[in-house]
Amino acid sequence: MRYKERDSTEQEINISPLIDIVFILLIFFMVSATFVKDYDLEINRPKASSSTASSSKAIRVHIDAAGDVYMDGQPVRTWVVQNYVRDKLSNSTDSTVLVIADQGVAAGKLIEVVDQCRMAGASNVGVVTEQEGG
Repeated sequence: MRYKERDSTEQEINISPLIDIVFILLIFFMVSATFVKDYDLEINRPKASSSTASSSKAIRVHIDAAGDVYMDGQPVRTWVVQNYVRDKLSNSTDSTVLVIADQGVAAGKLIEVVDQCRMAGASNVGVVTEQEGG
């Protein structure tokens, strides 16, 4: 019995199916993930023991410690909030607005912003808090 010698001893592993699966998984996770934009504002939220989870699709209005109002990371005047919220509500299926206010914001400023959001047509306006550990 004679043995035939092979010309090459190198073996190849085809990894193209593996690469295809990895890219499909990557696309799946990118499409299914929800991204919530938090802007670089220093806001110390008040604590509340009765808080509940909020919707990730809600429109967010930020009020910092100085009482300045921000929407989409841009500073806006209080009287302009109503127009911004109305425009956002027309493009969204969810009519929830969340006001993220600093702990030191005056109650009058918070009520003014919440009132502007309700006049814009928001059916559900909430104030974001930091849940207190029990």
